[in-house]
Order: sequence, then C-alpha cells, then structure tokens
Amino acid sequence: MTSGSVIKGKLGQVNAKASALRIVLVQVARLRESRVAMIGAGLVLFWIIVALLAPLIAPFPPNATIQPLAKPGTLASNGHIFWLGTDHLGRDVLSRIIWGARTVLVYAPIATGSAFALGIPMGLFAGYKSGWIDEILSRTSDLVLAFPTLVLYIVLIVKFGASGLNIVLAVTIASSPAIMRITRGLVIDLRTRGYIYAAQLRGESAWYVMLVEILPNARGPLIVDACLRLGYVTMTIGTLGFLGLGLPPPDADWGGMINEARQFAIVFPHIVVFPCLAVSSLVLGFNLLADGVREISLRE
Repeated sequence: MTSGSVIKGKLGQVNAKASALRIVLVQVARLRESRVAMIGAGLVLFWIIVALLAPLIAPFPPNATIQPLAKPGTLASNGHIFWLGTDHLGRDVLSRIIWGARTVLVYAPIATGSAFALGIPMGLFAGYKSGWIDEILSRTSDLVLAFPTLVLYIVLIVKFGASGLNIVLAVTIASSPAIMRITRGLVIDLRTRGYIYAAQLRGESAWYVMLVEILPNARGPLIVDACLRLGYVTMTIGTLGFLGLGLPPPDADWGGMINEARQFAIVFPHIVVFPCLAVSSLVLGFNLLADGVREISLRE
C-alpha cells in the first residue's frame, strides 16, 4: 500500500467523523418538527438531568438505612419527607430511583454504543465487499441470533459474573448481529447508486466510500434502531437486575429494587410501583423518540 493511499484512507476517516457529527447535530435540531419526538426527548432529557444532579437533589444517601417500610409522604425524624416511602431495609425509594437513573443512563448508552461500534463495521464490510466476507459474517450472525436473546444474556452473565462491564459485554455480543443485519441490508441497497460508482471511479478508498458515501445515507434507519435499542437495553438491564444478574448490591439499580422488594409488594406496593414507573417512563421516552425520528426521516 502506497503512502498516498494511506493518507487518503486517514483523510476519509476524518471526513467520516466530521460528517457523522454534522448529521447528529442536524438530526437533533430537526426534532422540533415532530411533537412525538419532542415528548420522547423530554422524557429522556428529564432522566438525564436527574442522573446528573443526583448528588444535589437526592434527599438521602441511596444506601442509608433510615426507617423501614415507611409509606409515601411519611415525615422523617430529620424533618425530610419520604415522598415515595422507604423499602424493607429503610432506604429512601426516591433517592434510590434518582441514583438508579445513573446506572441505567451510563450502562445503556455504553452497551448500545458498543453494539453499534461492532455491528456497523461488520454490516458495512459484509454488504460492500460481499463474497466470502459476507458469508462468514452472515453465518456468524445467524449463529448468535439463533439463541433467544434473554437466554444468551443470562448465560453470559452467569459465566462471567454480574458486573457493569459484563452487562456491556453481553449486550454487545447479543445485539451487534442484529445491527450488522440491518446495516448490511442498507449497504446492499445503496452500493448500486450512482454516487457510489462516481466515488469508485474517482479512486476513493473502500473506507471512504463506506464511511462517507454509504453510512450517512443509511443514517435514518440506524438512528431509529439506536433509539429503540436504547429502550430494549434499558429493559434488559432492568430484567437482569430483577433476576439478580444486574449490578451487585447495594448499588442502586431499578431492576434490583423491584427484585429485592417483590415479597413486600402486596402490602407495600409503593416499593415496586415507583421503580417500575421509572423504567417504563425512560423506555417510553426512547420509543417515542424513535417514532419521532422515523417520522422526520420519512419526510426527507
């Protein structure tokens, strides 16, 4: 490989990053065109603000044992109010929900981003190069997709242990094949367009064609899938926490809160209801955001 082709390839990657940033900024600005997208973005932004301000707005430390099984609205001895009550260990439910937002909004984007970082390049290569590369990547994806997703999560977490890193690893392994499939289908459709042939005739590198010419034009379905997948991953983290395979206690984890308090749910439903509402509202926000982005992309 000549130095000129290496430089051209690096310039192509730089241009691809700049192009991707411009695309993200444009898409964010266009959210105003859809009321559904604005509602979804509002819900997600609310939880992001809650997570960022957790040390300031949480009335109690998340693991502080204060007064067991206090009902919502109970006045604490220090003058504070247990707005959402306390759990069976005397921990303030509101404070744990606030701190639990950090858990979800750290690991869900990291896991989803890791899955896309692996799945998109695989899909680009499979769709653009075709041949034996496509065959190997497609069959590997089929092998992973053959397992039920939740079973695959459980097997990986049980094998490697419950931790934030292993949750990210499990989501990446389980989700990247589906992302690869979506990207591959888009690339197969786009690689026959005239502007692709024009770039090839100019002598552009494969990296440049895939990242600058193809990927930006495939952004619509991928952005929608990313928003939906963030909701799926949020539910996955909650499900793993409920099954006892999430972050180890005493870390504040919405799914773990539901799991720990389920035996008290009949008499003290607030212990379970409020974490469930937190999970549902965040997932709803991601789903509405995905619907809004899809609605905007269809207008293009």
